[in-house]
Amino acid sequence: MEEFNRDKIFWHSRRGMLELDLLLVPFARQVFHTLDYQDQVLYVDFLAEEDQDLFAWLMGTLEPSEDRFKSIIQRILAHNKKAD
Repeated sequence: MEEFNRDKIFWHSRRGMLELDLLLVPFARQVFHTLDYQDQVLYVDFLAEEDQDLFAWLMGTLEPSEDRFKSIIQRILAHNKKAD
């Protein structure tokens, strides 16, 4: 089982689009380490997608390309709501 480098995950969560950074960076810092291994892999796979797709999925304007991303999107959005 691969151990993920938290710093690397943090930097991959920084996207250069403020809207994405505001959602992904706090999630990476505060939640990623609490996820089980399968969800960590899912988050890493999620980060491999294009910024415009991530933004559309997180804003709910498009369905994710893969259904498996729906659960991580829900967790990211739920974490953001808790921070408000």
